Amino acid sequence: MHLSDTPGEAEFRARLREWLGKVLPTLPPPPPPDDWPGRRAHDLGWQRTLYDAGYADVHWEASPATRMIFLEETERAGAPYVGANFVGLLHAGPTIAAEGTAAQRERWLPPILRGEEVWCQGFSEPGAGSDLASLRTRAWRDGDDYVVSGSKIWTSHAEVADWCELLVRTDPAAPKHRGITWLALRMDAPGVTVRPLRTLAGSAEFAEVFLDDVRVPAAHRVGAENDGWRVTMVTLSFERGTAFVGEVVACRRVLGELAREARRNGRWDDPALRRRLGLLDAEFRALWRLTQWNVSAAAAGAVPGPGGSVFKLRYSHARQELYDAAAEVLGDDALDLDRPWVLDRLSSLSYTIAAGTSQIQRTIVAERILGLPRGR
Repeated sequence: MHLSDTPGEAEFRARLREWLGKVLPTLPPPPPPDDWPGRRAHDLGWQRTLYDAGYADVHWEASPATRMIFLEETERAGAPYVGANFVGLLHAGPTIAAEGTAAQRERWLPPILRGEEVWCQGFSEPGAGSDLASLRTRAWRDGDDYVVSGSKIWTSHAEVADWCELLVRTDPAAPKHRGITWLALRMDAPGVTVRPLRTLAGSAEFAEVFLDDVRVPAAHRVGAENDGWRVTMVTLSFERGTAFVGEVVACRRVLGELAREARRNGRWDDPALRRRLGLLDAEFRALWRLTQWNVSAAAAGAVPGPGGSVFKLRYSHARQELYDAAAEVLGDDALDLDRPWVLDRLSSLSYTIAAGTSQIQRTIVAERILGLPRGR
């Protein structure tokens, strides 16, 4: 990927910047953080606005450079992010595009792009988080359906989702990585119960999901039966390799805000703090280049590989370091939940766990990049 705009890209950037300048002032204010029906409507309304303006498919169809320009400009302008739509737009959608049949792509991808349907992710279970292949949610074939029973946890936006990308065990006798199947589950199907979970930050974007003899049409299976682990690796590669792109831009923006706040409140006089912020600036610049590389690989038709784990590993720790620096800039105000960055600092604690723990990422890097022997 080249690092400066071509004439065509410069024209796209200018046109997008002009459009954002006209549209953003007309948007309604975002709803309160705990109003998830309102947040769903707000986030999908923004996705529809993007769709009507011809920008909805930039995450999937645009060149890497164009996608980066889109993310840079929307973040800098303070535009809404994907929000409740992130699983569909950044995880399930790319997986269905890569692994689904023509009929599945036609059924599920356009509603995601138009902002009509929300997806959640039903992967983790109470006893199968980092060791995802230990999942126990069971599915057995009954005619044209699978019958599913079990439970999931940490299911993002389940309470407002229409669909769930669901991992189930279809062959309990097979080795644990080989008996898993990837299904698309309707969240309003009989037998689905959702119980929201409240986080340390006070929000409830996660939920437990209980499945009691839920029937899922076999036509909603993505990939072959018992080939779900391979399909899951496609999903997780997108999640770790390209789904955090906008957040890198946001972290770079926050870093600039911290520097301005430190100058305002006098903490900029501390050379150790200035050095810390400078190192973070270099860190996020490097992560941005790695992001460009991962997005280039995805746009070239390749599924993001171990480079996604390299990114996820370093980004999750860099984000925690960023908000620890924010606490240093704020001083005593870091205990005030109403101050900027304080809730973000609490949520940053989850990033070394979400989308695969740092321990799992280190194992992937060790085995698939460094060629070290598999651990026992």
